[in-house]
Amino acid sequence: MSATALPTSATPAPERPAHRDPNVLRWLAAYTASMVGDSVYYMALSWAAIRTGSPAQAGVVLALGAVPRAVLMLGGGVLADRFGPRLVVIGSDAARCVLILGIAVALLFTSPALWLLITVALLFGTVDALFLPAVGALPPRITAPAQLARVQGMRGLAARIANVAGAPLGGLAVALGGSATAFAVAGALFALSLPLLLAVRMAPGPAKAPADGAEAGTAEGGTAWGELRDGLRHIRRHRVLAPLMLVIAIGELGFVGPLNIGLTLLVQERGWGADGMGWIVAAFGTGAGASSLLLTVRGRIPRAGLTLSVVLCGGAVAIAGLAYAPSLALAVLAGVSIGLLAGLSGALTGALLQTAADPAYMGRVTSVATLFTLGVAPLCYPVTGAATGLWGTGPVFVVSAAVCGTGGLLGLCFKALRHAELPAS
Repeated sequence: MSATALPTSATPAPERPAHRDPNVLRWLAAYTASMVGDSVYYMALSWAAIRTGSPAQAGVVLALGAVPRAVLMLGGGVLADRFGPRLVVIGSDAARCVLILGIAVALLFTSPALWLLITVALLFGTVDALFLPAVGALPPRITAPAQLARVQGMRGLAARIANVAGAPLGGLAVALGGSATAFAVAGALFALSLPLLLAVRMAPGPAKAPADGAEAGTAEGGTAWGELRDGLRHIRRHRVLAPLMLVIAIGELGFVGPLNIGLTLLVQERGWGADGMGWIVAAFGTGAGASSLLLTVRGRIPRAGLTLSVVLCGGAVAIAGLAYAPSLALAVLAGVSIGLLAGLSGALTGALLQTAADPAYMGRVTSVATLFTLGVAPLCYPVTGAATGLWGTGPVFVVSAAVCGTGGLLGLCFKALRHAELPAS
């Protein structure tokens, strides 16, 4: 049976490879600067919180910043669709810049009081709830549909650069001038992204149509709640988006626990020490970077829906294998495999979402997917930690792998997703 072609947006962008398109490269540079700024900001916030209060209080500061991001994420998607992702991205990035540079100046004259850090964390989380859906909705407006997989690969490379460069840069800034300097560096990186974003050319936004659950529009008098409900109906009734969101939600629930807190507990249980932890994390980053580079160069993976589901199942096997690796060397090999498969599945998920969604719903669709990955999935951290304390890392990793694999198997069960293809050049 022939593969199901997903509807594509009518983007008038020239058909050129995204990694050779100056417009896309400007967006990529802005995105990378912003991501590195994020890493430096979290380093500065955590350092200031630890210096101000107890470790428990520092944890509260960091956790509180995630609350408005999770609560307001869907609203951020509504705003991205209503006002356009470019305007929301520029506005939220400017707000982050002003906020972080403001706290940097304030810390020159006063010590970082706990209430001040909590306020900054809450405000930053609120702005992040606007920034994340909008930045995810930008790629279909700056390049041709056939280049979306390549753009997702480039975005993955930017994330790897931010992970590698952000923490050392933040640590250096803290060492040179304390939290104030680190906040200033983060604010400067956000400021650097603004002129690059302003220089990015955007395709015209989609026209709104009457809302009936399948068309974009201003449902229920144009209220934000009505538009959000309209976006959720669009996902629920879509033959590809509905199962894809299910796969994202279940796959993330099985993935993030063992690969975050679970990995730390595994290393402690095996006695591999901080060096062993570093090797496994580096292996994961290497695999994820390799998959991003593959997509950046290749540009398209055939039978994307089928590949996504199979890759998720393979990643589940690698997660279970990591828990029972008899040596550090084999654990590192498992880490490379997990990174490679996770990076590939994440990029394919993003490309399929952006290709399948109606352009008028792009912000809302992105916000739902981001809510699962950054809002709901991390809730399993305490569950993973408690379960590991009761039963050990092996059983917990196996259960998590089974959950992740269930996401892949569900993808194979839905015909429309299984046969989904990305556009060809």
